[in-house]
Amino acid sequence: MKYHFFLLFVLFSVFGFSQKSKIDLKTIEKDLKNPKSPYNYEKLIFKYKGYPKSLDSIEAQYLYYGRNFSKDKVRISDERFKGLTEAFKQNNFEDCIKQGKALYDKDPTNLDVLLILLRAYDSLKDGTNFMHHLNQFRSLTEGMKSSGNGTSESTAYVVNSVGDEYILLNILNVGQDYTRSARPSKSGMVDIWEKDGHAIYIRILYFELIN
Repeated sequence: MKYHFFLLFVLFSVFGFSQKSKIDLKTIEKDLKNPKSPYNYEKLIFKYKGYPKSLDSIEAQYLYYGRNFSKDKVRISDERFKGLTEAFKQNNFEDCIKQGKALYDKDPTNLDVLLILLRAYDSLKDGTNFMHHLNQFRSLTEGMKSSGNGTSESTAYVVNSVGDEYILLNILNVGQDYTRSARPSKSGMVDIWEKDGHAIYIRILYFELIN
């Protein structure tokens, strides 16, 4: 399966319309750490790893935005992530999966790691693992997409990183014919993507910008 067709399959078969909700990071952090909360991290990650399709949009948001409070985040600048991408570039898919699984164990809600694992499993025609991680990817990106409607700064989509922003842009079918401008906000940087008088607002959280 060619990459462009794969990307279209993953990104444009993911969503219907979903209810929008305001992201409260302080509440998310508190509930994830509370063992009595229905949104406790261990409870949610168990569902996510075992049966990701069972997650509702709020649970998915807790996992997606809760990644900001993890001490084991894998960044694209990390040598271990660079090793993963190099293995994929060399078409060494078995090693790619080995490295990817190790990074997934540390940072299971990392969209970049999930995408590389998806492409590797697809290349090896491993449909079972492909579909499992695809369902995880869909859950997380649905949580991200339901963070706003993108029509104004106050209702902007909220993403954890610039990399996640570009994943969202692909989902929204925003291409190179859009122009980008940016301005700082209290809790992040707001990017405005415009075309023919239509604007899409995306807020990138400061966590990834300064940590």
